[in-house]
Amino acid sequence: MSATHDGLLDALRAMDLFRGLTDEQLDELVAGAEVVAIEPGVDAFREGEPADAWWVVVDGALELVRHVGKEDTVVGRMDVPGRWAGGFRAWDEHGSYLATGRGITPGRLLKVPAPVLRAWVQEWFPPAVHLIGGFSATARSIESTARQRDALVTLGTLAAGLAHELNNPAAAASRAVDALERTSSELLAALGRLAREDISADHFLALDTLRAELPLRPVVPDALALADAEEELAEWLDGRGVADAWRLASALAGAGVDRAWCARLADALPASSLGPALAWVAGTSTATALLAEIREATGRVSQLVSAVRSYTQVDVATQQSVDVTEGLESTLVMLGHKLRGADVQVEREYAADLPRIEANAGELNQVWTNLVDNAVDAMTEVDRTRVLRVVARGEPDAVVVEVVDTGAGMPSEVAARAFDAFFTTKEVGRGTGLGLDIARRIVVERHRGSMEIESGDGGTTMRVRLPR
Repeated sequence: MSATHDGLLDALRAMDLFRGLTDEQLDELVAGAEVVAIEPGVDAFREGEPADAWWVVVDGALELVRHVGKEDTVVGRMDVPGRWAGGFRAWDEHGSYLATGRGITPGRLLKVPAPVLRAWVQEWFPPAVHLIGGFSATARSIESTARQRDALVTLGTLAAGLAHELNNPAAAASRAVDALERTSSELLAALGRLAREDISADHFLALDTLRAELPLRPVVPDALALADAEEELAEWLDGRGVADAWRLASALAGAGVDRAWCARLADALPASSLGPALAWVAGTSTATALLAEIREATGRVSQLVSAVRSYTQVDVATQQSVDVTEGLESTLVMLGHKLRGADVQVEREYAADLPRIEANAGELNQVWTNLVDNAVDAMTEVDRTRVLRVVARGEPDAVVVEVVDTGAGMPSEVAARAFDAFFTTKEVGRGTGLGLDIARRIVVERHRGSMEIESGDGGTTMRVRLPR
């Protein structure tokens, strides 16, 4: 046995992965394997290729890279002796590498061909071949189905919330357009009546000058004061024989017209043209107000579209300089319907000097969605004020985000398993147990951050630390 071989066996014996194996068993494994050097920037194995070898880190480090969209994204690291990847074809003839193993720190890998691994396990642990093969296929099927369902549930929740958010301004804009169509017809009719009265250009200029004095967006008084103003105007108009006095009074009062203004208009125009002139003023004022409503409604739709683009990070590079508060805000917009439906008050505490970080914004938004969604669910069962507090602050080496609820809190045994895949306390149909597992993977494995839970009778704090 060579000195190199001796050194390799010593390294393997120190790994938890091979603890309990005899020297004979390790010798047999190493005899059918080879040692491959880890070279920075060089791929040891590639995503999608047949997983026909089992790779074990002896020393050094690899990063695991997956091709997502148009970019290569780091999804994990093999930087601890005993970390392994591949070998799936020892149990599954269709097994392939789930990621590319790319060297980052010089070192060594033990490369064991899949047939050797299968024969070695078959000899020393015969039942393990069938157990591992069945477990691998079952776990892959369950995880794939559950993750798809979790994604569909999340997508359905967001789609329902977005549809509700869009419905209000869209309906308001539609109603305003219908009203504007009627008002335009009334405006044309009023102009026709003015023309038939044969008023002069000077009269019309006087009319338009008085109209321009009215506020573009009058301050609407309370309902009682508005009703009094309408009644006063209606009596004044009726006393001068103006047709449709009550209908005109309602529109004119809403435009900020009072009796004094009407009296000035009556002095400036022939008596016969007073009714058509007031109808024209009421129409122009109503049209202006309706246009403002349409502008506000369509502006709200535009804001929602911007929030969706920010949330989904459409057409944006995977890794980018991220404003964490922007992602939190777009998430709150996307979940606004659920927050209002559960009667949850939102309190924001964002540090003014919060630094930007390099991160995958879309993935972080998925984290915030899971945390906020869970917080809302935790508060729906409590009979007290429901407050969601979202905190973003800076630390010397990290940005910290906290999502705090006023729910019933988690028992210690639940908090201990909260990040376990498929663990959930929600009833069937509401949760898959993957939300926090996915969030943890994104934060810890993809962004090298940390997640922790603080829970008690007064609620739960989910704390995320992301390195600068």
